[in-house]
Amino acid sequence: MTKTKKILIKTNGSGLYEFTDDLRTWVSGEGILHLFLKHTSASLLIQENFDPEVKTDLNNFFKRLVPVASDPSMSYLTHRYEGEDDMPAHIKASLGQVSLAIPVINGELALGSWQGVYLFEHRKAQKNREVVAKLQGDR
Repeated sequence: MTKTKKILIKTNGSGLYEFTDDLRTWVSGEGILHLFLKHTSASLLIQENFDPEVKTDLNNFFKRLVPVASDPSMSYLTHRYEGEDDMPAHIKASLGQVSLAIPVINGELALGSWQGVYLFEHRKAQKNREVVAKLQGDR
């Protein structure tokens, strides 16, 4: 069995956007769920979904790690075509992942108790992001 789905995620600026429930209601059977993000200024991750402070702290850490291009420490950046967060978003995305593989067992995502699947938006502005999901498995 193989099935695919496009998941559209509307973001409201930088931060983590969980879409675990969208996946849970869609998966079935046994197999591997492959996720692929079709963007270069966002990333995918599996992270704690119990305490919302984790999302806040991760977002703040990445902002400190890679400040906007107008920050004096980032004066060496040349790619600024879409604003001061353009190249920093690409750098942040390169530290993350654009694909994930998650086992599906008995129709359920094999995630840990407090794990959720997130899109990590690295741009300040609203964006429409697309994740391609493909479930490959047994009948």
